[in-house]
Parts: sequence; structure tokens; C-alpha cells
Amino acid sequence: MQTVIPGLQASAPQALSFAATTHVRAFLLRRTQGNLLVYSAGTVADDARGIEDLGGIARHYLNHWHEAAFGGGDRIAATFEAPLFCHEAERQSVAKTAKVAGTFAARQMAGDDFELIPIPGHTGGATAYLWNSGEHRCLFTGDSLYLREGEWVAAVLDSSDRAAYIESLELIKGLDFDVLVPWAATAGQTCHAMTNKADAGRRIDGIVERLRRGDDH
Repeated sequence: MQTVIPGLQASAPQALSFAATTHVRAFLLRRTQGNLLVYSAGTVADDARGIEDLGGIARHYLNHWHEAAFGGGDRIAATFEAPLFCHEAERQSVAKTAKVAGTFAARQMAGDDFELIPIPGHTGGATAYLWNSGEHRCLFTGDSLYLREGEWVAAVLDSSDRAAYIESLELIKGLDFDVLVPWAATAGQTCHAMTNKADAGRRIDGIVERLRRGDDH
């Protein structure tokens, strides 16, 4: 796995079958309380030895159910025996391809450094995760916010709830984070974005404005 920032490792990129220029990754959060894997990617199981050398995976969290469909969630579970968690609204869809160990339905802490923050809109149970690494506050947004050619964009689908999406973006704008870590990013470009309160607010305001006028990104 590749080091993104101290304590955060990224899996090898995987091209989406329907969008070859968009790559997805899973991220390993190295913690004394037990490592966490956020998102899914089919390349994770290919690096089993490297991940075990880093301490393995204590828990696996999904942002939304698309990751289980495209990211090899069942293969990750079989390789690492890591319990898989997702929002309750995603359970049925995730369970079609991977075993769900547990769910949640509201904002809550998992340990003293990892917060679960539902952000419905892209899908009904999309969830952001805010991790305090000790040096940085990393926000994992799935593809509710992702990087396209270095810009922050949304992904409104025909099945998405636009009004809920906008509300969730406003919630994200109020969070305190300095690293954005989405599931997806343009191939060959950085998989994360360093930021600050003012920068994040400006970028999110731009997305909200586009969504309110009917754009999908």
C-alpha cells in the first residue's frame, strides 16, 4: 500500500468498469486501537501480506453500497476476516455481495478518534467518516464528494435525493477537517486533497450552487 500521509495508506488504484478514467481506492487507517479499512477496492486483497505487516484490519467500513458491488467486499472479508459495517439503509444492497457484521443509523463515535457521519443524498445511507490521526483530521466522503481533475465534485444520480444531498453538503461544510479522502479520483492524479476551513467552504459552496441549479456535479 502507498503512504498518503503518516498513518494513512492507500490501496493500489482500481479503474471503474463504467468509467475507466476514474480510479477508486480503499484506505487503511493505522491506529493503536486496531486498524480500520475505509471503502472497498478489488486491489486490497492483492496486498494481503503488506496489510498484515501493517497490523491487519480490525474493522471495515463502507461509505455506500456501490463499493460492495464494485470493490470486492466479499473478497476482502474472506482474506482478512474483517467485520464489515455500513449504514442500516445500505444493509440490504451490501448483503447481496458481502456479509454485513453490523450497521448504524445515526452520527456516532467508534472509539475516540473515528466518527460516523451519515450524509444521505448520493444514496440513502451514504456515510462520511472523520478520523483524527493525531496530526490531521481526515474526512472520507466516498463519492458524495470526489476529485475530478483535482476539483471537488458531487455525483448526483437518477436515484439520488438532490435535496438531501444539498443538506449533507451543508453539514460537511461545517465539519473541521484538513484532508479530503474520497473513494474516487481521476486516474493518474492525487487521491486526496489538503484543505482548510475557508478552502473547503468555498469549494462546497460552489458544488451546492451547481446542484441547486440542476447540475449533477
